[in-house]
Amino acid sequence: MAALVPVSSRRSLPGEGLHALVVGGGIGGLTAALCLARLGHHVSVFEEAPQFEDVGAGVQISPNGAHVLHALGLEAELKAQAFQPEAAVVRHWRSGKTIMTSPLGESVHHKYGFPYYHLHRADLHRVLSQAVVQQSNIELRLGASVAHVQARERSVSVSHRDGTCQGDLLIGADGIHSAIRRNLWGLENAQFTGNVAWRALVDAARMPAGLIPPVSGVWWGPGKHFVHYYVRGGTLINCVCVVEKQGWEVESWTVPGELTELKADFAGWHPHIQALIDQADSDSLYKWALYDRQPIAPWGQGLMTLLGDAVHPTLPFLAQGANMAIEDGMVLANCLTCANTVDQGLRRYEALRGPRTAGIQRQSRRNARLFHLAQPMATLRDVFAQKLGDRTLHNIYAYRAAEVGIKP
Repeated sequence: MAALVPVSSRRSLPGEGLHALVVGGGIGGLTAALCLARLGHHVSVFEEAPQFEDVGAGVQISPNGAHVLHALGLEAELKAQAFQPEAAVVRHWRSGKTIMTSPLGESVHHKYGFPYYHLHRADLHRVLSQAVVQQSNIELRLGASVAHVQARERSVSVSHRDGTCQGDLLIGADGIHSAIRRNLWGLENAQFTGNVAWRALVDAARMPAGLIPPVSGVWWGPGKHFVHYYVRGGTLINCVCVVEKQGWEVESWTVPGELTELKADFAGWHPHIQALIDQADSDSLYKWALYDRQPIAPWGQGLMTLLGDAVHPTLPFLAQGANMAIEDGMVLANCLTCANTVDQGLRRYEALRGPRTAGIQRQSRRNARLFHLAQPMATLRDVFAQKLGDRTLHNIYAYRAAEVGIKP
């Protein structure tokens, strides 16, 4: 791992290499670091956690995200950890009748050139962090909670427990409760959506053979929906269960939930859903309140910008949160490398990414309403679901971040 290289003045010309300070060592921050390093820049990543832990549940990486990760040389590592579903299948909450099917597997790979992955979030993070450690021009600092940020005309610095580090630019990739976002724009007004999400893991070996097909399963019901898919090569089933309810509004992924409450929330649902809930690991059962945030503009100012959930946190109804952060990292690196100045590169990155990420936020918000429709609107939704879904997914999957921002 390379030693930190202090930078006393801004290196702004193409080819010289910048020193980027990345606050946040999650999926978005590590991807951005790898993309920048790949193009010859030096990166220091500051992560407040003292070590990376095996936390989280499932994450879906669609072809637009896989495109970036493959460009970083991570294809073999991803395939060793992932499960590749055959299709996405939407079903009726009680009868199990198929509402719509979207082919994945070889079909989506052939159409878009890249696969669709289901991964345990910790496995994806491990792939990224191992790649970061192997890069000589990236320094990863764990246990480095950033206490202060100072921006000057030609440089920016962060202060943490072990001292102060100066660089050419700062990227806030520190998640939905971003301190860098607050530093730039102050407090925000997040709105509770009225939805509470559960996440759980089920040992696939405990389920009857063939009961849960190798697909991304989505069940739509009035005021609720249930998602399940395999991770870790098919050994675990990740479940995400969303319920409209009031009175519990804690926005955290790590608050334990009670199995009895989850069972009560989905009482009367299809027997396959009951079987999954019955076999859920109570030690991996968590719930969190879903909050919505409006897109902001501009994202940054001067030598600072934002990335991923720090700037465009997305409701989990389109499976694109991680993919948007991954795309951000690639486009940001391209824009900085092709710009004449850091400020120019950052503003171009924001201009290129803003419309797409805001659109994804709007579509996710729309899905939150569509998934939970009751009769008679649910029947009308089901009639048009396939046509609308195919169009939306194509616009998402066909995006090629590695080709965005490469020309001035």
